[in-house]
Amino acid sequence: MGTILQIKNLTKRFGGLTAVNDVSCEIERGALVGLIGPNGAGKTTLFNLIAGAERPNSGSIWFDGINITKLSVYKRVKQGISRTFQIVRPLKRLTCLDNVIVGCMSPRGRVMSADIGVNNLASSILASVGLVDKARIPPLVLPFGDLKKLEIARALASNPELLLLDEPFSGLSHEEQLIIVELIKQLNEEGHTIIMVGHVLRELMALVPRVLVMHQGKLIADGPPQEVVNNKIVYEAYLGRGETYEKT
Repeated sequence: MGTILQIKNLTKRFGGLTAVNDVSCEIERGALVGLIGPNGAGKTTLFNLIAGAERPNSGSIWFDGINITKLSVYKRVKQGISRTFQIVRPLKRLTCLDNVIVGCMSPRGRVMSADIGVNNLASSILASVGLVDKARIPPLVLPFGDLKKLEIARALASNPELLLLDEPFSGLSHEEQLIIVELIKQLNEEGHTIIMVGHVLRELMALVPRVLVMHQGKLIADGPPQEVVNNKIVYEAYLGRGETYEKT
């Protein structure tokens, strides 16, 4: 299906700290990819670089054949990139429906809503994440699992081609994690390219066919989950430091 995202020799420094160190990789259109690594490995910084919240010191980012390295967040959303945050960021005093409507007012959202209207589009997105029955209530009263779903719904409202999910399983019970797993599968089957950061390794490894591993700002492994967990470098850098992975 072709490459949708190319990262070329990307480096980001904060003072004397190199958070992302000469990282290069390609993501195929329609892929479902996990991004793992110890705390401080550079995962969130890499997400911020792709989404446009940070600018690299060197290297480039190409999306769908276009160099987006210097584009703003807004322009990247317009190109088809959207993200969630580990710490959910709803507009707390608006209803869940209105939270999604805000995203639907983006350029790509408006195109998607042209035939059915913004309200109907927002309602359909809430339905796709299992929140249509809570459309008229504010996020303030939602349980945390539903807030995670709303975070994904808000990202979907801009009609992205590439969806960046930052810790979609964090803070959830095992049952809630399984619900998010099924939602991510559904979104990927619908054609969304997805890159997800995760520390909940059991669910992530069972879900994604490809895993990228970062350590101290560098990309140290890239491959199928079983190949990655059997990689000695990965084990020493990450899995050997108090983390476990259970085969399913």
